[in-house]
Amino acid sequence: MTSLEQASEALGRLRDAGSGRSLIELGWIQQQRLQGDRLVFRLSLPAFAQSQQGRIAAEAREAALALEGINDVQIEVGQAAPHQGAPIGAAGHGPAAGPGGQLPACQPVPGVKQVIAVSSGKGGVGKSTVAVNLACALARRGLRVGLLDADIYGPNAPTMLGVADRTPEVRGEGSSQMLTPIESCGIAMVSMGLLIDANQPVIWRGPMLNGIIRQFLYQVDWGERDVLVVDLPPGTGDAQLTLAQAVPMAGVVVVTTPQQVSLADARRGLAMFLQMGVPVLGVVENMSAFIPPDAPEKRYAIFGSGGGASLAAEAGVPLLAELPLELPVREGGDSGHPVVLSAPDSATAQAFIALADRLVSTATVPA
Repeated sequence: MTSLEQASEALGRLRDAGSGRSLIELGWIQQQRLQGDRLVFRLSLPAFAQSQQGRIAAEAREAALALEGINDVQIEVGQAAPHQGAPIGAAGHGPAAGPGGQLPACQPVPGVKQVIAVSSGKGGVGKSTVAVNLACALARRGLRVGLLDADIYGPNAPTMLGVADRTPEVRGEGSSQMLTPIESCGIAMVSMGLLIDANQPVIWRGPMLNGIIRQFLYQVDWGERDVLVVDLPPGTGDAQLTLAQAVPMAGVVVVTTPQQVSLADARRGLAMFLQMGVPVLGVVENMSAFIPPDAPEKRYAIFGSGGGASLAAEAGVPLLAELPLELPVREGGDSGHPVVLSAPDSATAQAFIALADRLVSTATVPA
């Protein structure tokens, strides 16, 4: 008959796909006990590892049933608290969890001076391209920059920064775990895309989305950062609410194209942030005009013109930038070399650099 120690040893061979560490060592498998020929244990995964739940449960069941005298497996599914006062960059400090393991609202991220969100009302307007290149442009000025890819359902930052094949290191145990961000292009980045397989969908409800965003804020070793750029998903949903309630922000940049359908959604997103009391730093009009590679002196307003300026004027906020569309933008995003770094003399790169300069000059970002 298998002993409890032998059963725990078998479960201890199961590994986290990201860090490669034992699930028992991480504290994800707990409270193992034998009830006759049944092995019972609790599976408590942090939010960033929820996508592994099916695989882990299947592997645990298979490992247990292979043991002598074990004919049944009962898995009690729990969820680790999003944060238990684990430090960021230094021991013994950090926001403590309140009752039920929930963080108090609007806790600063230790070591991070400013948080800027990049948002859009709809997908496909180049929001992630703006977030990645803005982060690179700020880093190009010598600032210490982090990028939090909060677009959990469509994480594109790893591809745009050329690190889609890398996995962040996880250290610590249970709910006190810390992730080490991936360094690329002069910035430190975390993304759901680094924690799941390339073709794996994230099918989560709001509370799990809330948990992973808070973990990306408070359970990542950001170190000392002048600015943390947050790439939000499109729309006006859980991610935007979570960020606004979780951390004080310097403000949000709203991205749109000149097209009317984009403007209508951007208008709603902008109004949402104003209603929540989040400063709107201004509007960025992306794809303002196409610049053909064989005729760089020409401009084609494929998606219309003046939409970004109109939206900014009616909201009483600045038009921060009008970003043209060039082939190097697409090429840089697909190859993992953002246009700000791969083609710094291009019109689009210069517009991104001017955007970063403007945010610094207005004291939104520490110089």
